[in-house]
Amino acid sequence: MTPQSDEDEVWRQIVASFNDTAERDSADQPWPDSENVSPEPTRRVVRPPEEDSERLPAPLADPLADPFDDPLNDREPDDDEGHFEPPPPPPLPKLDLPTKLAWVALFGGPAYLLVAAMASWQMEGWALFAAVAAFIGGFVALVVRMGDGPPNDSGWDDGAVL
Repeated sequence: MTPQSDEDEVWRQIVASFNDTAERDSADQPWPDSENVSPEPTRRVVRPPEEDSERLPAPLADPLADPFDDPLNDREPDDDEGHFEPPPPPPLPKLDLPTKLAWVALFGGPAYLLVAAMASWQMEGWALFAAVAAFIGGFVALVVRMGDGPPNDSGWDDGAVL
């Protein structure tokens, strides 16, 4: 027989016994004691002999002592150790008058329309036009003043400029 025919025969036996039930002999075998799990995990506490307990520091002599309290450490604990505190942020840039007016127009126009609608005020046509024009004008003014060039204070190396 060739190795291929041996494998084919083994495969046919596996397929033929697919729906067979398991042997009852395996169910009658006792469960091994090494596989039994106790209901409570056992805890082992290793204590040094009594004559060595005078020589050892307090945490080793007393297993219930705080493990983080090191009697050999004379240094006081740092409260800020490992705590990152970011530096204070730089001050906001000073805005010139046109920029301030653009921001007021951008938020003031819709705010007026919202307050007037909630208070049921009778709005004239010119007031509606002024509020919408203020919003659009403020937005356009901020976009135009934004600029598209690199900042002037970037130095000689302005990075990857495409």
